[in-house]
Order: sequence, then C-alpha cells, then structure tokens
Amino acid sequence: MSEKQPNNPMHGIKLATIVEQLFKEYGWEELGDILNINAFKNNPTYKSSLKFLRTTPWAREKVEKFYEKNMLD
Repeated sequence: MSEKQPNNPMHGIKLATIVEQLFKEYGWEELGDILNINAFKNNPTYKSSLKFLRTTPWAREKVEKFYEKNMLD
C-alpha cells in the first residue's frame, strides 16, 4: 500500500538512517553547532536523539532539511 512520491527525495529514508549518516559525516559536536539542537550537544546518543526528534516536529524538520540539502545533493 505504498504510494510513490517522485517529487519527494526523502521518501523511504528512515529517521534513524538520517541521524546515523549525519553523525558519521559531522559528529555530534558539529551537528550541535550547525543545527543548534541541544539533543546533539548534551551527552548525545542515537537513542536519545531519535526519541527527541520523533517527539519534536520543529527539530525533526530542521534535521531533515539539513540532511536533504547536504547529503542528497
């Protein structure tokens, strides 16, 4: 029941994948500085970052836009 979304480059990319790839590319400290999200600044882990992003729409949108701009081009 999956709908195709040809105009959405983020379709099918899981949040966990986004966080993992951004961490590998930038590290927690740089992500915290660039995005100004405390979940990446104060004792970050994958689990805590994902939990925060899943419950905080503005932060998730910020991370997804950053990923789309810097990792998909």
